Amino acid sequence: MDQSVFERDPSDPAHKDVNPFLKLALELGPLMVFFFANSRGEWLVERLPFLANIGGPIFIATALFMVGTAVALGASWLLLRTLPIMPLVSGIVVFVFGALTLWLHNETFIKIKPTIINTLFGVILLGGLLFGKSLLGYVFDSAFRLNAEGWRKLTLRWGIFFLFLAVLNEVIWRSFSTDFWVAFKVWGTMPLTLIFTFAQMPLVMKYSLDQPAAEKAGNKGK
Repeated sequence: MDQSVFERDPSDPAHKDVNPFLKLALELGPLMVFFFANSRGEWLVERLPFLANIGGPIFIATALFMVGTAVALGASWLLLRTLPIMPLVSGIVVFVFGALTLWLHNETFIKIKPTIINTLFGVILLGGLLFGKSLLGYVFDSAFRLNAEGWRKLTLRWGIFFLFLAVLNEVIWRSFSTDFWVAFKVWGTMPLTLIFTFAQMPLVMKYSLDQPAAEKAGNKGK
């Protein structure tokens, strides 16, 4: 497949900056659909009776989550002509475990999806560091520019944080109700992620490249 289909390495001169708000909307949209469908499952069935054939609210939410993920990836391709790497990986896991959830009618599969994704991201980020690659640039390069040391430290921290989220998801879904797990997925995990993100700002400011320096560093690769 043509390499241009996928989001390019941030150091690639052909890499395109993406509006961070657009990127956030495409990544969070499916999750908000999942939360809404689970909390308003009966309301949705009253207006769209065919959804009752899928099952209870968590199964309806899972089906719409899969649809929302496909729409977000499709919108990314139509608007940007690229597929972002991490949302694409996450989407593949959503499709696989969502399909298993609906096929076997077992909500366990969709519940362990965040565990699989966060573990995968954590291992990929930390594994990339072992090979001298700070892969986090794929996610945040549109928002700011860091030097190599800054990307390395930030990648290490995010790798550990993803593994923490994987463990936390296991504790939550095994210890609490499905509704609590869904609510925590949106109103617990997201605030924790935002708090962690803002806590990294001192590191970002310390290793940030000013615009001329960033442009100069990019021109060296041309």
